[in-house]
Amino acid sequence: MDSTYLPSRLIILLLLSVCFAATSSSAAATTQIRRPGFLYTRVRGRCTPQFWSSRREAWPRMVPQTSTLSKVFGSRVYERFRSDLTLLESTTRNDDENAFAGLVKQGTAALLNSYARGGFPYRPWQVKTLFIQALVSKEAASRQANKFLIANQACN
Repeated sequence: MDSTYLPSRLIILLLLSVCFAATSSSAAATTQIRRPGFLYTRVRGRCTPQFWSSRREAWPRMVPQTSTLSKVFGSRVYERFRSDLTLLESTTRNDDENAFAGLVKQGTAALLNSYARGGFPYRPWQVKTLFIQALVSKEAASRQANKFLIANQACN
């Protein structure tokens, strides 16, 4: 009785082990996470000023890199910024302790995102309007720069 059932048991056992091996290897392949070789890596989003200043992606045609702030945001920016400051220069600024510098950096990135990213929470006209309204004081500039920062960091 054992000898007649032995080949069928071996075949069933073989089939079960093959099925188990196939499902465990596919599950391992789907749950495998690629990790960088470094202990700490800094992730920069596709919507930050640092990303736009790196020129890894083409800028929207509506706002070329060489456009000046005054041409894009209007003549009110003459009060706070030099007249030949370009959008590319404004994304590379490092003087974030100044409220107006933070506003120009985050506002420029928000404007670029509003043109380039479909799901960005602000439309281009809203970015321009909020930017101009924030030029009235340091407090308003700081608040609006923080709002643009949050929107830029949440964007993909």
